[in-house]
Amino acid sequence: MKLIIATIKPFKLEEVREAVSEVGVSGMMVSEIKGFGAQSGHTETYRGAEYTVNFVPKIKLEIAVTAKMTDQVIDAISKAAHTGKIGDGKIFVLDLEKAMRVRTGETNEEAL
Repeated sequence: MKLIIATIKPFKLEEVREAVSEVGVSGMMVSEIKGFGAQSGHTETYRGAEYTVNFVPKIKLEIAVTAKMTDQVIDAISKAAHTGKIGDGKIFVLDLEKAMRVRTGETNEEAL
């Protein structure tokens, strides 16, 4: 099993959700986060005053999948989240040692 963690632009969330659903993902966790990478924030003007926004709003997705599904899910996320502009996001894949569905006690792939 693998845990896929992806950061994407907020307006791409629905497109990514649809794309991963089409490849068989049945659930995901979504968090609103702030961060910076290559773009290192940006400058904005508000009521005539210029200020620096160091952290950019992003969406963090956490998706547990079987090892077989990993490449399909990564491909779906990267295609749906792509704008070609800086700040499109990142995808990380971690080994998932164990999973358990609390309600039924099912473990590992059956719990996904």
